Amino acid sequence: MSDEIVSRLELAKAIAVEAGQLTLDHFQHDSLEVIRKSDNSPVTIADREAEQLLRQRITAAFPGDGILGEEFGEEPGSSAYRWILDPIDGTKSFISGVPLFGTLVGVEQENQCEIGVIYVPGLDEGIFAARGHGAWYFRSEVEPTAARVSKRRDLSDSVFLTSEVGLFEGRGADEAYRRLERAAYITRTWGDCYGYLLVAVGRAEVMVDATMNVWDAAPLQPILEEAGGTFTDWQGEPTIYGAEGVATNGLVMEEVLAITRQFPKTS
Repeated sequence: MSDEIVSRLELAKAIAVEAGQLTLDHFQHDSLEVIRKSDNSPVTIADREAEQLLRQRITAAFPGDGILGEEFGEEPGSSAYRWILDPIDGTKSFISGVPLFGTLVGVEQENQCEIGVIYVPGLDEGIFAARGHGAWYFRSEVEPTAARVSKRRDLSDSVFLTSEVGLFEGRGADEAYRRLERAAYITRTWGDCYGYLLVAVGRAEVMVDATMNVWDAAPLQPILEEAGGTFTDWQGEPTIYGAEGVATNGLVMEEVLAITRQFPKTS
């Protein structure tokens, strides 16, 4: 691993935890103000404070790197690296007092995401990866351990997760959800980044989202691939820019894609 990747991975890990812990200052507080953005999605002071912290830490360490974040847009850089940030992935869980939300940090080099970090502060656990160097699960002060996807080979034996069932209907693909639910052994909505963490560590086999932003997806591809799994769009293309997501343990991927490929995006 190059020194440039090592230094950025170390910073990504540290600031994901720092920003995630900051969000807990506002978590489960009755006084938390929730604002609806133009797309009707919620945002809070915790989202904004956490992203500001992430940006400050990145700019101080790597002033030439670009930054793209959900709350404050894009700052172009002069280097080959761009950081992609989601300070709270799962804001709906956050404002509901449910701890299944996380801070996401991805680092692109020449348009390929090389580094990914998910940190779930409410559970104090997470996962990080750099291409070619594995994915690593961590919790509290315990030494990180290698993360690997499960070895289940059939969708009928698998746990299928999604963030929000209604988003399938929103893109005219509610039948895709029903087929996946019928085909899987267990279906749950342990969603957002927590669901992708579950696939990467082998607690679930499939996570499908009908719609995603790039800051939702950026860290997922290196994490899933380094854990031995897959992250693609609904057509099977490995990308963080598909505006949708399919994560699998690799062994059930074709069964899942046989369903999702029948429902291409119409716009």
